Amino acid sequence: MKINPEFAQKVIAGAIKRGADQAEVFMKTSKSLSVEIKEQAVDSLKSSTSMGYSLRVIRDGHLGFSYATSADDSDAVIARAIEAAGFSDADDFLDLPAPGLLADVNVFDPQLKAVNEDEAIKAVKLVEKSVFEADARIKKVRKASGSFSSSTTLIANSKGLNAGYESTACSAQVTAIAEQSGESQMGWDYDAGCFLRELSFEAVGRGAAQRAAQLLGSRKIKGCKGNVIIDNAVAADFMGIFASSLSSDAVQKGKSLLAGKAGRKVVSSRINMIDSGLLDGKLGSSPVDDEGVCSQQKTVILEGVLQTYLYNTYTGRKAGVASTGNASRGGFLTLPSVGISNLYLEPVSEMDVVPRAKIFEGVGTGLYVTEAMGVHTANPISGDFSVGVTGLWIEKGEAAFPVKEAVLSGNVLDLFGRIEAVGDDLRFYGNIGAPSLIIFGVDISA
Repeated sequence: MKINPEFAQKVIAGAIKRGADQAEVFMKTSKSLSVEIKEQAVDSLKSSTSMGYSLRVIRDGHLGFSYATSADDSDAVIARAIEAAGFSDADDFLDLPAPGLLADVNVFDPQLKAVNEDEAIKAVKLVEKSVFEADARIKKVRKASGSFSSSTTLIANSKGLNAGYESTACSAQVTAIAEQSGESQMGWDYDAGCFLRELSFEAVGRGAAQRAAQLLGSRKIKGCKGNVIIDNAVAADFMGIFASSLSSDAVQKGKSLLAGKAGRKVVSSRINMIDSGLLDGKLGSSPVDDEGVCSQQKTVILEGVLQTYLYNTYTGRKAGVASTGNASRGGFLTLPSVGISNLYLEPVSEMDVVPRAKIFEGVGTGLYVTEAMGVHTANPISGDFSVGVTGLWIEKGEAAFPVKEAVLSGNVLDLFGRIEAVGDDLRFYGNIGAPSLIIFGVDISA
């Protein structure tokens, strides 16, 4: 089945004829190739193709939904969606968006779409090879892998909306194991984006090797309340808590630590938090969201003050505001929910930025956190967390020794409220980006 605008209009017209007041068709086709390499040989090679469409109808204030993978099933899809509307509760906030412009953002790479198996295998072999070449203490590699995909999306509705676009994505990741004097340490690295030319497979391998090797010789430390540098990868993990808390759906259900805090200072006044679907080459970017609303850039936190939540059409109507272009779907099998596009953190002023090469000097004595285990277990409503961390102990502005089995605990809003400065090393992990963070007065326990 191919993306066919005429077919989408035919399904919409059929649904209206059968009694729907509004109707929407969401179509998506995708092709992906994933590779795992072990000892410079292919350990796993998977190729898949997915294609299908869904129909969402609103009839007398009731929602109906159905989907299929074949155009031949369109009559049945319409019938099931209309029937489903008869069993759902009435909801005055149901609506579909009106047509608008497509944002000017580049998320499609013809070179990536054309990648074949041999090219994909060669790229992932380079990940594994660069791990071993980076440091002689690297003895093993786990899951040197890469993925390469392309997709086409079409969203059309009975209000005249008709939006379509192509996108591509690629990623690479690897875990390295360093060994010395009977001790072993692991390090992981990852990169992803829409453009093949911007992903360095060698850099991913070198990054994992460095993270593993720098932890050899780790010691325990005594508990204290001290200063920390949170590496950009760990900072991105903590940003994930904000990603879920900014959802208007979570806020409206009382399941967000940011509920009721709009217009209030929630984090350090030294940082802004941005959600943008307009960044070329980033995984969370697209010309429109998954309902067809034009993608936007929003400053959700300005100088530490919460400005807005993220909305789709439904949650926006419920709150009496417009959609922020944050409708998100897992594919044609699901209804739209609310999700981030690209969420990232930036400094308010250049005065708050420390070059990465000098970032230890900004702490003096403290802990540089390179890995945190269990950030996802933080309480999404209270924001309380307690996570195991590893990293480097800093003394007099220099790395003194590696640290293992330490624990950071506290509250995520308090943690981000204590940010004193950020690094100049903003990096995206998927659709979440963060620089390294310098934070004072954090509880560190052994």
